[in-house]
Amino acid sequence: MPREFPRSRRVGEAIQRILSEALAARIRDPRLSGVTITQVEVSRDLAVARVFYAVLGGSTPAGEVAAGLHAAQGFFRSAVARELRVRKVPELRFRHDDAIARAQSLDQLIRTAVDTDSAARPEPAVDDEQRLDHER
Repeated sequence: MPREFPRSRRVGEAIQRILSEALAARIRDPRLSGVTITQVEVSRDLAVARVFYAVLGGSTPAGEVAAGLHAAQGFFRSAVARELRVRKVPELRFRHDDAIARAQSLDQLIRTAVDTDSAARPEPAVDDEQRLDHER
């Protein structure tokens, strides 16, 4: 029977916490301002960790953010090594997570559709007697 919380998931959650704390407290690279770690997936053998990130605010170009994360990779691995009790620290592979951008785009489409629908519907005619009944 498979275990409910496999070790790779626990390690991934710990790495996400460690990297998020490092980004918030110790990284001063302006290319990484607004970067959020959204998820970490660790391979079963704990050799590789795919780190998914999103950029909130979107002022920094994606290429610069990727370069900043690559430049700080050694710092991130040492932070993980200090706090995580594993024989070998996983290799960190950063991947852009566009789920937030897709959600914002979908939200905008929904708002546009609702606004268009509202504008297309005429207001129902309400006579003075119905309005007075409703106000009471």
